[in-house]
Amino acid sequence: MIVATAGHVDHGKTLLVKALTGTDTDRLPEEKKRGLTIDLGFAYHDLGDGRTTGFIDVPGHERFIRTMVAGVSGIDVVLFIIAADDGPMPQTAEHLAILDLLGVTRGVVALTKIDRVDPARVDEVCDACETLLAGTPLADSPVVPVSAMTGDGIDALRGHLLDVARGLEARTSSGNFRLAVDRSFLLKGAGRVVTGTVFSGAIGSGEEVQHVPGGGVLRIRSIHAQNAESTAATAGQRCALNVTGAGLREGDIHRGDWIVQPAAATATRRLDVELRVLASEGRALANRTPVHVHIGAADVTGRIVTVDGEAIEAGDSGLAHLQLDHELHAVHGDRIVLRDQSARRTIGGGVVCDPLPLVRGHRREARLAMFAAMRNDDHGAALEALLAARPDGADIERFARARNLRADELEALLEAHAPVLIDSGAARLAFSAARWKALRELLVPALKACHAADPERAGANEAELARHLPERIKPRLLALLVEEAVEAGDIERVSGSLRVPGHAVQRSPAEEALWRRVERLLDVKDGKAPVVHDMLDKVPVDLKPLQGFLNKSAQQGHLVKVSDKRYFLPATIARFERFVEDLATTQPGGTFTVKDFRDRAGIGRNAVVEILEYFDKAGLTRREGESRKMIRSRS
Repeated sequence: MIVATAGHVDHGKTLLVKALTGTDTDRLPEEKKRGLTIDLGFAYHDLGDGRTTGFIDVPGHERFIRTMVAGVSGIDVVLFIIAADDGPMPQTAEHLAILDLLGVTRGVVALTKIDRVDPARVDEVCDACETLLAGTPLADSPVVPVSAMTGDGIDALRGHLLDVARGLEARTSSGNFRLAVDRSFLLKGAGRVVTGTVFSGAIGSGEEVQHVPGGGVLRIRSIHAQNAESTAATAGQRCALNVTGAGLREGDIHRGDWIVQPAAATATRRLDVELRVLASEGRALANRTPVHVHIGAADVTGRIVTVDGEAIEAGDSGLAHLQLDHELHAVHGDRIVLRDQSARRTIGGGVVCDPLPLVRGHRREARLAMFAAMRNDDHGAALEALLAARPDGADIERFARARNLRADELEALLEAHAPVLIDSGAARLAFSAARWKALRELLVPALKACHAADPERAGANEAELARHLPERIKPRLLALLVEEAVEAGDIERVSGSLRVPGHAVQRSPAEEALWRRVERLLDVKDGKAPVVHDMLDKVPVDLKPLQGFLNKSAQQGHLVKVSDKRYFLPATIARFERFVEDLATTQPGGTFTVKDFRDRAGIGRNAVVEILEYFDKAGLTRREGESRKMIRSRS
């Protein structure tokens, strides 16, 4: 269990922690001199259940709210401290609001300094505490009168903290390891040590981690968890990591940075968030308001952009986009606190919906649909909604990073929801099965439209097919759809052109007669087909019309153009491809020469050279010096 103090300055937080644990958490000389907590203090103690409880003592002064927020992020329980002589004060209310925004729901109220007041005052302030907490998640927290000076009530307070500890659910170690750094220092004989609260996941000694934002890869040399040596650190613990590695030279580690597993090493300057403006704010939170944004132990400046451009009224919630001035690390579900531009007061907060939003190049409706999808806390529901919101495919790796899913967690999610996964080259895209089927079903009607528009052509290329589709499909995605449709037999690819099975080119009677003559000339069993000039004596046309007809026939898929002067029937080319395959499997090293192919095919050297150069261009073979190697299977 991790417990953090909260409350107004000089209400006895540090003294009370010392009474509970025996540790004085004020460690800085200035803190000793001024009697004022300036930085975070830490103590560890067994309250009586055999387990170590970590205490974080936070500053109460208004100038150190930034440090206070860093201390209470990721805690389990708050020890809310109110002095009996002063009662609730301004920082009391602000700390309470911050705890509410961070989702802290378990706590104990310590009514300190009861040795300074009479019993009637104690009762009066107890009533004031209950009024203050009413309507907040801490409304049912016990109020325990104590005196750190005399020891009165300390045992009772310890008992209430143990009761809260027994009611805590064990933290799961799901997700990638993430530690929010709140201290970073050099320890003589050890090197760099960072401390913080583990927000998620688990890590062991010797494993690789990464410093974000902007840092390098590190290795964990040793671990202290809950103030004891350990072989592992897990979610919900206060940990100190002794880190080493070349990544330390890439940047100093500061409060607000994160140590994470490499799979979670993302940084962002844009966040989609759901915000709540405090009811105590005297005015609405206007669009494009500059703010301080606190996440984990980080504090960066930025600007709020509301999704509808309208202000969010005090006490209300709304969706917004945060544009940050500096990169930070965040994942879905991280809590945020917003303070005004001068960092003098807390104005609201909320939760991160999407730390990696797609902003550019998307219509407002599509952006809102993606926003709504990523708001889901359930990963499966979020995935299903995202697939519906992204008809051109959801980047599944980006989804996993935004939700902090480990590789095994992502694969389990994909197995449960069974989307269609496509490697688009730039990313692995996911589609719902229904959407992918619908995209496939667009191809054949579009290809039929191509045939109708140009009946003399044997087929169309992907660009022509795309122009007849009812919606725009990215070229890489269209190529994958076409490839799958060809494999399924829905469409055919002949000599580089696509056609519907059974599609026949419509020739004029004169062209049909010329084709019969050309086909007879080229239909030779020995592969010794005549070149274009040698055909002129056998056909009733001149050279240029013949060349035009042969080119057109090649485009229609009836011929294969090997060179400007040499054409073959597809069946002849297929036979030559088999010769290549035979040579690739029988020759030493799978390589063969022009002579090897000439001997196998039984045709002249000039024809062999042109055929092999055609195969090189088609990607069947690759030339390596004076030899060739087959690099793909025959189509």
